[in-house]
Amino acid sequence: MHPVWRDHLTASSARIDEDGIPRFPATGADTADGCRLFDLSHFGLLAVRGEDAFGFLQGQLSNDLRELSESHVQWSSHCSQKGRMLANFLVARIGDTFYLQLPTERVPDLLKRLRMFVLRSRVSIEDASDDLVRIAIAGDCAAGAVSACGLPVPESENGLAIGDGIAVIRLPGPTPRIEIIGPPEPLRAHWDTLRAQATPANSDAWTLLDIRAGIPSVYNETADTFVPQMANMQLIDGVSFHKGCYTGQEVVARMQYLGKLKRRMYIGEVESDSPPRPGDALFSPESTSQQGSGTVVAASAVDKGRYALLAVVEIKAAESGEVKLSEDGPPVRLEAPPYGFPVEE
Repeated sequence: MHPVWRDHLTASSARIDEDGIPRFPATGADTADGCRLFDLSHFGLLAVRGEDAFGFLQGQLSNDLRELSESHVQWSSHCSQKGRMLANFLVARIGDTFYLQLPTERVPDLLKRLRMFVLRSRVSIEDASDDLVRIAIAGDCAAGAVSACGLPVPESENGLAIGDGIAVIRLPGPTPRIEIIGPPEPLRAHWDTLRAQATPANSDAWTLLDIRAGIPSVYNETADTFVPQMANMQLIDGVSFHKGCYTGQEVVARMQYLGKLKRRMYIGEVESDSPPRPGDALFSPESTSQQGSGTVVAASAVDKGRYALLAVVEIKAAESGEVKLSEDGPPVRLEAPPYGFPVEE
């Protein structure tokens, strides 16, 4: 975290954890409703630049970078040769730089892996997490509050607008969310302006919004676990099936055209004495798979002892209505994400 930004958050009553994540005092704003302000330091940024940056990334990511523009961002992933996601991220092109935003814990591994493929390409890949600040505002107030800062507001989800070197992104989901990316100094002023209308909230509340939007994140515990379609990446426009070759593409394409999807990602809720964690196994008596019934993708508290989660679950098990958090654990209630599932013919 940039020292200027760290000092500003500390002055704003945030406690900075050892991992660099700000923790604000718990308030009633950490709920599904209300206007909330977020520091997104729990996400990191990779910056990819150079003459060959476009071609390099086009051969490494699951989505088609030709669909990026000065007004549109996209979701994407980087897969192993087995076609399983090692990381997934939001991609934005700002000027001559491609930015990949992903959970901070996955930045070192993705940086190391992408650099392995550079070879003679004229590409630089750097950790830009401390160079640019990421903040966001969520709630019905979001568009008006950002506009009051003098910043442009994208009209559509996954829309991008850039003004005075600051990027503004409208994120998908049932709760309006707008992210702002820029240098520390101007974002200090925008943070203070937005704080007049919104209550600072912790990263746990942001995870809850991602869960309700059906937006997955790959963490250390789930790296190399899911083919993109298992985590609904194709349903949030995170996979291109016409762009050509990229690492893991053969497996991803085979599942799309020759296979049958047996697992997909659901929104769930569970009452539990202990919080679910990414990578936790789910159980169903209806499952016959040696790979288990399902896996927790992300989880966040809704109330004391009640948790919302994203989970990749065997479709047969999910449809049976008998899925539990571990073999002897509490039942998990599952439902489709807000974007729904395609009708199977």
